[in-house]
Amino acid sequence: MKKIISEQFDVLVIGGGAAGLMAAGRAAEKGARVALVEKNDRYGIKVLMTGNGRCNVTQDADNMVEFSKAYKNGLPEGRGQGRFLLSAFNAFAPSDMRAFLAKRGVATKVEKNGKVYPASDQSKDIVKTLYQYCRENMVTFFNTEDVLDVVRNGNAIDRIITKKKEISAEKYILATGGKSYPHTGSNGEGFKWAHKLGHTIIEPQPCLVPIKVSEAWIEKAQGISAHNVTLNVFQNNKKIASENGDIMLAHYGLSGPAALNISREIRKILSNGGVKLEIDLKPELSFEKLDEIIRKDFESNSNKNLGNCLKDFASPKMLELIIELSGIDEQLHASRISKEDRRKIAHLFKNMTLTVQELFGFEKAMVTSGGISTKEIDSRTMKSKLIENLFFAGEVIDADGPTGGYNLQMCWSTGFLAGQSAAE
Repeated sequence: MKKIISEQFDVLVIGGGAAGLMAAGRAAEKGARVALVEKNDRYGIKVLMTGNGRCNVTQDADNMVEFSKAYKNGLPEGRGQGRFLLSAFNAFAPSDMRAFLAKRGVATKVEKNGKVYPASDQSKDIVKTLYQYCRENMVTFFNTEDVLDVVRNGNAIDRIITKKKEISAEKYILATGGKSYPHTGSNGEGFKWAHKLGHTIIEPQPCLVPIKVSEAWIEKAQGISAHNVTLNVFQNNKKIASENGDIMLAHYGLSGPAALNISREIRKILSNGGVKLEIDLKPELSFEKLDEIIRKDFESNSNKNLGNCLKDFASPKMLELIIELSGIDEQLHASRISKEDRRKIAHLFKNMTLTVQELFGFEKAMVTSGGISTKEIDSRTMKSKLIENLFFAGEVIDADGPTGGYNLQMCWSTGFLAGQSAAE
């Protein structure tokens, strides 16, 4: 059956995720005739998954220079991508995203560490708002459309070929995402098309992933969480990186924001040899101060057994784990605990050590590190420096940030700027 060549559009957006929806809506709002092509039957699938279904939509940040310093990429030494992203953040800042939602009836709230969520705690409200933004600006949707090829004519894209039709436009925006959570359709095909068009692809790597460890006892720690801890990474007895935040212990190892963030640093060094991960559960206290507090607690509870001490010091499950790791009988009265054993407990609070076995892959990665080289993208417009009618937005670009709304904000900002630029 001969494929149908559609009518001409001003702007064609490939990818219906966070960046693609924002890009399509903004280009249409600026007066362009816009089409959006998405392989799935729904839009914003990964947005629906973020923040455990609550959608950590952005960060509560006003200073864009400082905000941009959190972003890194897959280049050697993880050079910051702040300078590249600054134009996008200045065009559409976190405060602009909150105003965008508020204007459309979606209130937001700020939680711990500046994380911004919809007040409803429903990620579907974010996706619905973006979809309606596109609809009200007359975006044409082509869903369940797998793009098979991007056809080039000279120094420009001529058309795209899908299973059902061929679609052409004056401008194209590639917003296909990375390779994280491949079951959602993010299989890295955008990298393949960009490479075919002459762009350099920095090797995609899973980013913000849980950490597998070797210690057998970790299975007993399943479900234990700890807040405001410090994670320290060591290799060859040298401290490589440090991260503060919350963690969750699982049967395989570590997850939670601090673990996911520090996985970015672990990936850089893991191939160079063994990596140790130390958890400091009480980073605000020195070892000696902590030991003194434990000593006083034991003195005031001298007639109680160890299992009934330190009740205000950690969660019951964490205390149970520390006592088990210490090898001290929990039935032993506090008055009979030796200085050596007391300091052993303090040491576990300050230096619970784990051996990194490996990091999870794309199936568990929150985002992709690597992608289309920023050297080949005009940061002021998100326009390709190689293809005259091509723009990029979102995770397909080689830039990534930590957990906490940073990566979604990059999608909103680059999508907004790409859509605006393509429509002009």
